[in-house]
Amino acid sequence: MEMKQLTKAEEEIMQVLWQLGKGNVKSIIEAMPEPKPAYNTVSTIVRILESKAFVDYEKKGKGHVYFPVVSKQEYSNQSINKLVDNYFQGSFKSLVSFFVKKNDVNLEDLERVLKEIDKKD
Repeated sequence: MEMKQLTKAEEEIMQVLWQLGKGNVKSIIEAMPEPKPAYNTVSTIVRILESKAFVDYEKKGKGHVYFPVVSKQEYSNQSINKLVDNYFQGSFKSLVSFFVKKNDVNLEDLERVLKEIDKKD
């Protein structure tokens, strides 16, 4: 089953939840940078994340404590794969060469990356 993509706002909330492990809307807002979003905004986004199956909750008193169901690693992997498929015809080689050309990656960095890839194979 393909994971849904997140909007920028949804991803911001997920980053906070991945960091916290779990939290209610108030604790999510507290962990966010200034200017703090409105309570209703965060509450709405968390419910959207729940409907997209990214978070779930447990009841605690009158409120809900939310926690991620999708790990940051899972989401990162899926996002990178989607990027490669959509913009680099599924070729990681094209992706790497794009970054090398655009970002002035030096030889040392490139060798380090290649060694890491070799370790995984």
